[in-house]
Amino acid sequence: MGSPGYVPLILALSASCFQADAQIPLVIATWPNQVAVVEAWSSLQSGSCALDAVEKGLHQCEIDQCRGSVGYGGNPDEHGETTLDAMIMNGDTMEVGGVGQLRRIKSAIRVARAVMDHTSHSLLVGESASEFAQNMGFLSEDLTTNISLSMHVKWLNQRCQPNFQKNVVPNPETSCGPYKPIMGPLSKKHGIPALIGNVHNHDTIGMVVIDKTGSIAAGTSTNGLRHKIPGRVGDSPIVGAGAYADSTAGAAAATGIGDIMMRFVPSYQAVEYMRMGIEPAKACQKTIKRIQKYYPQIFGALICANRTGGYGVACSKTPKLNQFHFMVYNPLKASEEIVDCI
Repeated sequence: MGSPGYVPLILALSASCFQADAQIPLVIATWPNQVAVVEAWSSLQSGSCALDAVEKGLHQCEIDQCRGSVGYGGNPDEHGETTLDAMIMNGDTMEVGGVGQLRRIKSAIRVARAVMDHTSHSLLVGESASEFAQNMGFLSEDLTTNISLSMHVKWLNQRCQPNFQKNVVPNPETSCGPYKPIMGPLSKKHGIPALIGNVHNHDTIGMVVIDKTGSIAAGTSTNGLRHKIPGRVGDSPIVGAGAYADSTAGAAAATGIGDIMMRFVPSYQAVEYMRMGIEPAKACQKTIKRIQKYYPQIFGALICANRTGGYGVACSKTPKLNQFHFMVYNPLKASEEIVDCI
């Protein structure tokens, strides 16, 4: 079939996880990031492979600064700088390219693709990743905007609240840094700052694409956690955490509190469940429940697709979020869908 035109259709799903009939080609993405899915689907309809479609879709989201949490000009760190994380994975070859804490380069996903295509590495980080990007011909430019600057100024005026420091002096709950480690017994408290309770502080876009030949690819892009400690790299560029793809089994991509999500490599776990024959929705749900066993109040969501195009979604309920929105394009639909969280 030809490309389905986008219609303002939102499907509300009563189940806590969602299973769809198999259909390929398929594009599925976290959050209602319509521009990314439209671009990826259009790319497939023009003959692109799954890997190229993922790159094009995520790049479009970076250009459009999807939800303020992807691309330049969003979520500054403690120094007021916006840095980017991204990864892309080829499910046919198991090749991966990723970048973390990328500075001064607008298209993180394209640099991640360059890591895959032009190095034998899987992940480059920090200033050296930016130097690599410049050597590959990417333009170095300031990623700060008036919006990100105002976020940073407001945070400073609120005595740097909230932040992600612990077991330091001065007291990070009342003061800005610089901080030094406290002497003596460390607090066992592993709570999460209140800012993380706002799930829209970390709306990573994760995408899974299956093309007409059955090849599968997955990828992510984000500007990370707002007011993060400089140098922090989240789950998004970590293979198996942010996303994972294997054309013999399926693919998955995650969004949520990356510092916790990465500890459970959820995308890899979900794909391995699907390899065992578990349906995508159940694979997503089992993975989320594994995380909830240790962090019952932490937000996380997972999109999963098996190799035939069946897809499923599951999310962890929090006091501020009990449903999760995601986008799906296949030969039968082009829609934003909603799933109840568990």
